[in-house]
Amino acid sequence: MPTYPEQCPVPGEVILPAGRVGTGMVAILDSITSVDGDRHGGDVVVAGSHGGEYAGYLALKAGVRGVILNDAGIGKDEAGVASLPMLDEQSVPAATVDHRSARIGDGGDMHDRGHISRVNDTAAALGCGPDQSTAECASRMADADPVDATVPEYGPGRHVFREGAVTVRGLDSVSLLREEDADDVIVTASHGSRLPGEDDHGSYVAVDVTGITFNDAGRGADDAGTTRLPYLDARGIPAVAIDCETARIGDARSTWETGVVSVANDAAAALGVAPGDSCRAFVEAVVDR
Repeated sequence: MPTYPEQCPVPGEVILPAGRVGTGMVAILDSITSVDGDRHGGDVVVAGSHGGEYAGYLALKAGVRGVILNDAGIGKDEAGVASLPMLDEQSVPAATVDHRSARIGDGGDMHDRGHISRVNDTAAALGCGPDQSTAECASRMADADPVDATVPEYGPGRHVFREGAVTVRGLDSVSLLREEDADDVIVTASHGSRLPGEDDHGSYVAVDVTGITFNDAGRGADDAGTTRLPYLDARGIPAVAIDCETARIGDARSTWETGVVSVANDAAAALGVAPGDSCRAFVEAVVDR
C-alpha cells in the first residue's frame, strides 16, 4: 500500500451550497484538500481535484459516501483516475468528470456542466456510468449505503531532489507547500488550475518560491489546467506546466524523472525554457539564473 501525506487545507476554498439528493447530501468543493470529516462525512463530494490516489485517500479519510473528481486528462499510467480502483476496494462509489467538459479546480463548474468519463464498479452498481451528467451521477451516489472504510497509511509526500545553494524540492500536492520552502525550486504534481476565489482569500502558492512546476491535467475545458501560470508571472515566479502524458499527476518523483514541459509562463520563457524541455532542464534554468 502506498503512503500519503497529511491533508493540508487550501486557503480560501469555496464550498457551494449543497442540496439534499436521495438519502445523502451533495457537497461541492473546488479542492478535495478542503474535505472535512466533520462537515462532509456521509456526503457525496464533487471536488475539482484530479482523480489520483491522494485524492482518494483524502476522500476515504473524511468518510465520504461517494466522490466525483476530474480525470485530469487521464494521463501517464492513468494516474488521473487512479483513485477509482482504490476506492472500489473499500466499496466507496467514485467517478471522474471528463476534463474536456468542465474546468478542473472548479467544483461548481464540474457539477453544473461536467460529464462523467469513468466510474468504478461500486458506482456502476448504483446506475452511474460514462456520459452521465455530474449532477445525475452524484444523485445516484447519494443513495449508497455509507461504509466504514479502512484508510491507508500516509507519508510526507515531500521529497528533496537536490540540495545546494538552491534546494529542489518535490511535493506530491502543492497543498503541502510550507513557509520554509521559500526560495526553493518546487516540483509539484498538482494540476495547474487557479482556483476560484484566490484573489479574495489568498494564493494557493502563498510562498515566494524560486520556480515551480504543475501538471497540465490535459489542459481541458477553457485551458483550465494551466491558468495559474500567468498569475505567477505577475509575482515574477518562473512556472511551467508538465504534459500529463509524460508524468503521473500526483507524483512529484514521476514529474522530476520523466516530465516534459507543455506550457511555460513568460518568466520561464525569459530563461530560455520552452515546450518540449524536460522538467530537469527547467529546474537547471531556474537554478542557473
